[in-house]
Amino acid sequence: MKKIISPSLLSADFGNLQAACEMINASEAEWLHIDVMDGSFVPNISFGFPVMEAAKKYCTKPLDVHLMIVHPEKYISRFAKAGAGILTFHYETVDNPLEVIELIKAEGVKVGITINPDVAVSVLEPYVDKVDLVLLMTVFAGYGGQKFIEESYERIKELKEIIQRKNAHCIIEVDGGINVQNASKLFENGVTALVAGNAVFNTPDPIETIHNMLNS
Repeated sequence: MKKIISPSLLSADFGNLQAACEMINASEAEWLHIDVMDGSFVPNISFGFPVMEAAKKYCTKPLDVHLMIVHPEKYISRFAKAGAGILTFHYETVDNPLEVIELIKAEGVKVGITINPDVAVSVLEPYVDKVDLVLLMTVFAGYGGQKFIEESYERIKELKEIIQRKNAHCIIEVDGGINVQNASKLFENGVTALVAGNAVFNTPDPIETIHNMLNS
């Protein structure tokens, strides 16, 4: 089974984003995760188009963009133009998920849908065969450095069953509290992509840490 690490730029040194991107380029990470927060859907504000464009300039890996914003449909085209390779939006923030899925597809960008830990996995059933990935938050969206919610393993199992039953081909991504200690168990449980922030960027050798996550 394919294994993907998507380090989160939110945990990088903002004073030297070029160096962070060059580290990602040199590593076994497949994607660079970009957390976009608006201070409305989540109680934090991160970065928008200028930082994304800078990351795209320096990073040779696809930008895995996670929109933690209200009304994401208003900005799909701009995020696509800014260099997103994958655009993932929150089910909770839209009235018509199918409409947003189609907007993203129309931009030629891969599409993901995500939910917070307090949202039932079953709400995703109508969409798993229409998206490229499902992102299960394993902490509540909004801040880095939170502790992994252990009940997430049951949610992963439930999502995997829905995907198989619908004969869908989307992959499962998880985000929140991911580290070298739980990476192998998550891969074993059917997760394809792991988002890791502090666990990568706050280590002495991030390239080695990424390698260890993939091979733990």
